[in-house]
Amino acid sequence: MRWLADVHVALRPGIADPEGTTIAGGLRSLGYPVTEVRAGKSMRVAFEADDAAAAETAVAEMCRRLLANPVMEVATWQLRADETPGDDEAIPA
Repeated sequence: MRWLADVHVALRPGIADPEGTTIAGGLRSLGYPVTEVRAGKSMRVAFEADDAAAAETAVAEMCRRLLANPVMEVATWQLRADETPGDDEAIPA
């Protein structure tokens, strides 16, 4: 069975985020009353697994082994069965 995982990786609280600081400064210069921005990354991963438990285990392992640095980042994800194989949706910009 094919699964889709939407993974979000963000810096842990307390870790400096120069990208977020730069974005916040830019937004303030445009007149937005922004107090903080934390940058992160989003990924959509399509993969095969036998069932929901195996898919959950696989995503957790992918995050631990490659997608996130566990010392500095935290990964969260939403997992769902792919009802329309071959019709990958683009992540909205």
